[in-house]
Amino acid sequence: MTVPEGQQQRHRPRGGAAVTPVETPTRVPLRVLLRVASVACGIQFGWALQLSLLTPYVQELGIPHAWSSIIWLCGPLSGFFVQPLAGHMSDRSTSKYGRRRPFIVIGCASIIVSVLLIGFAADIGGLLGDGEKKTRAIVVFVIGFWFLDMANNATQGPCRALLADLTGNDHRRTRVANAYFSLFMAIGNVLGYATGAYSGWFKVLPFTLNSSCDINCANLKSAFLIDVIFIICTTYISVTAIHEQPISSIHDVNSEASSHPQEAFFWEMFGTFKYLPNPVWLILFVTSLTWIGWFPFILFDTDWMGREIYGGDPTGDQKYSDGVRMGSFGLMMNSVILGITSVLMESLCRRWGSGFIWGISNIIMFLCFLAMLVLSFVASKADYGSDGVPPNGIVIAALVIFAILGMPLAVTYSVPYALVSSRIESLGLGQGGFLNYFKVLVSLGSGPWDQLFGGGNSPAFAIAAVASFASGLVAILAIPRSRPSDKSKIRH
Repeated sequence: MTVPEGQQQRHRPRGGAAVTPVETPTRVPLRVLLRVASVACGIQFGWALQLSLLTPYVQELGIPHAWSSIIWLCGPLSGFFVQPLAGHMSDRSTSKYGRRRPFIVIGCASIIVSVLLIGFAADIGGLLGDGEKKTRAIVVFVIGFWFLDMANNATQGPCRALLADLTGNDHRRTRVANAYFSLFMAIGNVLGYATGAYSGWFKVLPFTLNSSCDINCANLKSAFLIDVIFIICTTYISVTAIHEQPISSIHDVNSEASSHPQEAFFWEMFGTFKYLPNPVWLILFVTSLTWIGWFPFILFDTDWMGREIYGGDPTGDQKYSDGVRMGSFGLMMNSVILGITSVLMESLCRRWGSGFIWGISNIIMFLCFLAMLVLSFVASKADYGSDGVPPNGIVIAALVIFAILGMPLAVTYSVPYALVSSRIESLGLGQGGFLNYFKVLVSLGSGPWDQLFGGGNSPAFAIAAVASFASGLVAILAIPRSRPSDKSKIRH
């Protein structure tokens, strides 16, 4: 591969790789890429807990369903501002510890602070004088929630950038590094969702249960304490895998930028849009529709299981809590399928073409969201009996839908970025900020849209189904079936 000017990777006795200022190109071992990518596991562990538990917990604190989607606005907004800012600063960092590693460590430390704020929100609210209405707990929770989203976005950019630094212009190896990253994301998801699905953490960590924090709150707090330990371990494994050579000056950064693409800062993106070729605009359009399809599911998946499958009420109803835990179990199955699909992604795209695989995966999304709408209707007419437990067939069908959605989610995490990066790297433009405009619109609209049609989550899933079907058709019919051109074998 072509190593950026002034950099080379050399082997260390204990398996690490050091970047040194010589001009001989050297391949970083795959085991080092694997260790560097492992940080995604810890980050995604907390993200899985956030996705599975926090929308229900928002409503248990007393925030209306229609407002829950507004709280999630921070994700798209921080993706637009924080991700490019973190990338911009890390690109130009002259820290003696390297360009990427300080940002990874600071980002992971910020995640730890955030999850502690979220987990202990009820306790802090109680200390500040909360009564029946948990107003202060809600304020602490929202601050922690938004800070967590910003920390996640600030951390993932430097993580991926470090992998790009280590693979250089070797596109085949870059795809492998991204596959490692996706695989660890899937492992983190599995562990996070499994943790969220277990209802007995308050017994394992009994100190989490108190007068301000009931059983559901104690389980959430315990899960985030486990997340703190996990993030510390994976961050250590990742940042000790390599030793970045510090860049001595901004001049060195600029000279390297000529041969090593970097993501443009957000104020530079608008001027760069006019240089985008039509195929890139098409890919960005399909990606935007794809995320419009995903966002309602990501936001309301466990809430849908608790409300519409188990028929529960988020304000302290045991049926709702049982549904949320079953939804977390379904998301764990989803992540298992996501991980398997990530491993197979390279061969699937090589055989059928990236555009075709992407389009088929979005049609599968459409069918799954349509099935969720049908299942919601069936559940509303079903006889739950005296105990209020939903029929096994309905629960199993919901779990199958969750699991199947792991396949298109794996495609969404990898194929669009690969397609875009291969076409715009010479422009130095990242697609993240552009796409987050659409996520902001969905965040603003999902809750009020559901409320307009009588509550629940079905209206948002209807929009998701339409967007998924449209994006699938466009991807199949308009995006070329590009295949990787590098046929060389990967050396270990």
